[in-house]
Amino acid sequence: QVQLVESGGGVVQAGGSLRLSCAASGSIFSITTMAWYRPAPGKQRELVADITRGGNTNYADSVKGRFTISRDNAKNTVSLQMNSLNPEDTAVYYCRIQGTLVAGPSFASWGQGTQVTVSS
Repeated sequence: QVQLVESGGGVVQAGGSLRLSCAASGSIFSITTMAWYRPAPGKQRELVADITRGGNTNYADSVKGRFTISRDNAKNTVSLQMNSLNPEDTAVYYCRIQGTLVAGPSFASWGQGTQVTVSS
């Protein structure tokens, strides 16, 4: 019912920047939390950053000061500005959006993932 389309991934050199975007579409009544995740080798998927409807943000310690999450409620879009990238940031980044459908039920949807590769 809800589709998330991610964009912005690519290959950059260490120290470079990328901006990821994720747009939600469908019969959405409201969106609560929007977030970005990435799988770590040998570990479960970790939360990179999230943002509430009111704009409250949370970041993983490893990205604090380098990444910035933002959202456009009018466009149902969440972005992740990634600066000072290093090879440890290399991963597939997944967008996750939670909210309520027009029909009433809650939903939680994942994006298809976008590859971020940071070279030395």
